[in-house]
Amino acid sequence: MTTLVTGAAGFIGFHVCQALLARGDAVVGIDNVNDYYDVALKKARLADLADQPNFQFLEMDIVDAGTLSQRLGSATKIRRVVHLAAQAGVRYSLTNPMAYVHSNLTGHVAILEYCRHNDSVEHLVYASSSSVYGGNDSLPFRVEDRVDHPVSLYAATKKADELMSHTYSHLYGLPQTGLRFFTVYGPWGRPDMAMWIFTDAIIGGRPIPVFNQGDMKRDFTYIDDIVAGVLATLDNPAQNKNGAPPHKVYNIGNSRSEDLMRLISLLEQAIGCKAEIRFEPMQPGDVKETYADISAIERDVGYAPTTPIDVGVPKFVEWFRAYNGL
Repeated sequence: MTTLVTGAAGFIGFHVCQALLARGDAVVGIDNVNDYYDVALKKARLADLADQPNFQFLEMDIVDAGTLSQRLGSATKIRRVVHLAAQAGVRYSLTNPMAYVHSNLTGHVAILEYCRHNDSVEHLVYASSSSVYGGNDSLPFRVEDRVDHPVSLYAATKKADELMSHTYSHLYGLPQTGLRFFTVYGPWGRPDMAMWIFTDAIIGGRPIPVFNQGDMKRDFTYIDDIVAGVLATLDNPAQNKNGAPPHKVYNIGNSRSEDLMRLISLLEQAIGCKAEIRFEPMQPGDVKETYADISAIERDVGYAPTTPIDVGVPKFVEWFRAYNGL
């Protein structure tokens, strides 16, 4: 079986490719390897995949779905698609909105078009985000909650992706599953996220910026748990029941909302030195707390996260030191 993974050089995409290959699937990965963050990290991930005999990589932009079909050719029958390529980051969307229109809106439609015009595709799993819940103060966040008041352009594009996917499932019967990721972290993580920023600064003896005076909570989800959920949903396509389109949306998180200051304490313990904290106000587009209700994905595919931050944070720090030769 061949699975197409978009965003294969990205954090989650890299780990999903590894897991698919480990269980014997063939994988075609695509990524444009842009410079939103360190290209060397993306290339290091790809280098780790390159020696796998069942892995094929195409460097290209997902927006050009026509070129994708041409480059894959008729010999490659894509059975499943894991669509993770996107322009990430809430704060970056404040200054570079068109990057989100290009990758998250036009790019998502391009992948939808690729799937509907290829009869071999049986299921599309795509990345949404906990950011769609906006300023919702009813916790934990449930997939049934209203998500029509986003507080960032990034969140708005992710909600738009869910709506477009629902439409394609309705019109063309394309089975799809959207996953609202909650603060993913772990080895090979992203340099623009708090786990990396804090670790790098503490080791380097620099102050760490802590927003909203530290009064924030996040549902931190370890990468291995995320990958287990992605594969479980991939193997269980949404069904067309009672006239409803074959489209599901799930929260995928750790289902524990952790204090940001507790995270910093765990990093201090793992690193072996105290953090110098620089408290700052809440940033535009940010939210105070996230917390995933994962009952739907538990019920439907047996998703059960197993890694608390007490275990995951030291694993990240260990990897960070090894990767950076510290």
